[in-house]
Amino acid sequence: MHELAIAQGILDIALNTAASHAASKVIGVKVLAGELTGIVPEALEFGFTALAEGSPAAGACLTIQIVPLVVFCRNCGEQNRVDKYQFICKSCGSYAVDIVTGRELTVESVEVE
Repeated sequence: MHELAIAQGILDIALNTAASHAASKVIGVKVLAGELTGIVPEALEFGFTALAEGSPAAGACLTIQIVPLVVFCRNCGEQNRVDKYQFICKSCGSYAVDIVTGRELTVESVEVE
């Protein structure tokens, strides 16, 4: 379950952000997670909640936004969402595609008080 290690990293970022702003409590954390990360949102939320217990982030709301897997076709110039990890341009059928989104794993914001 790699979500627990990721949850620890998110918690560390949230707590460091709170400390750097002299805040006493973390209210919420928003995370962007690309489809390719394979994150199970429920597992990440569970891990974050468990790890945050007893810290200034206890009770914080973790919001996870899944970013779709999108590719750019080098042949026709179109961008398309990839279904079921089939890295094929939906417009022209080419395999000459580059990933545009879907690999993200970013703490987008931390709300503190």
